[in-house]
Amino acid sequence: MAEDALSRDEVAHVAKLALLDLSDEEIDLFTVQLGDVIATAHAMNDLDLDGVVPTHHPLGLTNVYRADEVRPSIDRDEVLSQAPDVEDDRFKVPPALGED
Repeated sequence: MAEDALSRDEVAHVAKLALLDLSDEEIDLFTVQLGDVIATAHAMNDLDLDGVVPTHHPLGLTNVYRADEVRPSIDRDEVLSQAPDVEDDRFKVPPALGED
């Protein structure tokens, strides 16, 4: 194992921070898989990239914009009448992550 390799304890710690309940088998599996990803990233440092133009995407993309025009839409009251729960003229949804 390389000296900068990811340890099982580090994977377990990150899983805990992410609120993931991983089994011992999953921690072992992810330790190997994430170690492979890190090794691949380190191998990229050995590539000769002199003369290679930096790019954010391998294909030439062009944004296509249209004019922002006000158009008729669905009536708000009609849409909200179909919702299971409404509060202050908006959809009411359960709290994220069990927070109140």
